[in-house]
Amino acid sequence: MQIETVRAAIAERVLAEVPKLFTLLDRTPVSPTYGCFDRAYWHYRMMDFPCGMSQEFVLPLALVWSMDDLPGNRYHHDPALYAWIVAGIRYAARSAHSDGSCDDYYPFERAAGAAAFSLFACFEAVDILGLGADEEIDGFLLKRARWLAEHRESGHLSNHEALIVSCLERARVRFPDAGFETTLQDRLARLLSWQDDEGWFGEYGGADLGYLSLTIGLLADLDRRRPDLDLRRPIAAAIDFLAHFVHPDGTVGGEYSHRTTLNFFPFGFEIAGAWHPRALAVNDLALRPLVDGRTPCYSDDRIIGHHLWGWLLTLKNFQEERPAQPLLPTEPRSWFPHCGLIAERRDDAMLVAALSRGGVYKVFKDGSQVASDTGVTMRMRDGRVAVMHLGRSEAQVADDGFECAGSMAWAKGARLTPVKTVILRVLMLSFGRFFPDLVRRLLQKVLVTGAKEAPFRFRRRFERSAAGWVVRDEITAESGWQDVAMAGISGHQTSNTTIMARVFQDAQLQPFRDLTDEVRRLGESDRLTVVTHIADLVS
Repeated sequence: MQIETVRAAIAERVLAEVPKLFTLLDRTPVSPTYGCFDRAYWHYRMMDFPCGMSQEFVLPLALVWSMDDLPGNRYHHDPALYAWIVAGIRYAARSAHSDGSCDDYYPFERAAGAAAFSLFACFEAVDILGLGADEEIDGFLLKRARWLAEHRESGHLSNHEALIVSCLERARVRFPDAGFETTLQDRLARLLSWQDDEGWFGEYGGADLGYLSLTIGLLADLDRRRPDLDLRRPIAAAIDFLAHFVHPDGTVGGEYSHRTTLNFFPFGFEIAGAWHPRALAVNDLALRPLVDGRTPCYSDDRIIGHHLWGWLLTLKNFQEERPAQPLLPTEPRSWFPHCGLIAERRDDAMLVAALSRGGVYKVFKDGSQVASDTGVTMRMRDGRVAVMHLGRSEAQVADDGFECAGSMAWAKGARLTPVKTVILRVLMLSFGRFFPDLVRRLLQKVLVTGAKEAPFRFRRRFERSAAGWVVRDEITAESGWQDVAMAGISGHQTSNTTIMARVFQDAQLQPFRDLTDEVRRLGESDRLTVVTHIADLVS
């Protein structure tokens, strides 16, 4: 992987998105919302509060402003861009709550993720622009850092905790007398306690490869800043775990990953590559989609900023000395029982599956994805949807194959209505503004965790043969099949709320496999059996 190739690819992708960031920004100095990146708030006036996460866009713009090595970068040291970045930082300060926190999806939410992402971006932008002491900006940075230091969000979200630790380190440097070292050590210990012996850091109790790459990046950056924290062993363990699941086409994660993300943040692998060569081997493959123009589409108003600054930091930290020999895992099977992920390699084919998520799998052949399967799903006549990939499942792994079995679960499809919106606003303006964490825990249960069992049992078995893999699904209906209106298998279905999930990539252009006719032919006590010969798909 040559730096000029990576530089050209990153410049092409990032500079194409800069006008979009400008469009999202209120660029009028006399406007009361000057510096706000939430266009739905300041321009469309569809929202009654600004999204605090949006101010994260100051970081990719600051990086673009500072980098003269981006081919075609006409924004380098542009004075108007400089003024807009400063305005964005000031708007983050002026739109924050009195305690320094901010909201993301509903008023008085006080969202740790949005606060951490945007504070990280503001700290970095202040440093890139070389902003000196400033009463408004410094007061905001200090206040938000203190709020994050004291706040414990519900759920274990390692990428958020890594962001908080990163912010506390930057606060310690900018405000050396503010006492951030103790809280930094405390929050770092909390994060490290969430790392499983298999190497992954927990995201709502499971291993998500996309979020893990961000956690790796933030910890690698922290290790470079603070070698005294002795972080290289946990970072290397996380990199070695993720290396098992870099697909032959260079993509990482997807529907089998715990939070179903298709994200990949390469910057930390470049940083860690200075002392752990396998990290560069991961990037040599995982950067191919970026170089070839095959990355998933991240051009969403809320998540595009993460990837823009992640790519730019990758370029700034790129290691020109790369390993001469491939260092990625090559063993026929990689099985991680704690998180339920398994990878099987045979010749030039690879199968990855989540036995903890109903056997969701992907298959690759000759460097391309040829199949993706998120399990049997059924829509009932009352509109509810039963899925395999949210149900509880038990796994068994043997030499000749592996399987998982359990109960299907009802997909999470709750959406806002006008009535629900009014109730949520009244709740947050009264009780919720004083107890935002309680509201968050309740919403997490509705949208993210706490899946309810559906009256269907499943068993999915993967068998190896000389020709390839065979997948056998068996579904039993505890109450008969008469209420099933539609059944089938999708290649990219997800059924809970993950902000960075459900982005598009070309491999999703795979037809829905309709099983409705097979279900209609079943008697009340019959079993639905679906057999998939993967060898047929990859021949």
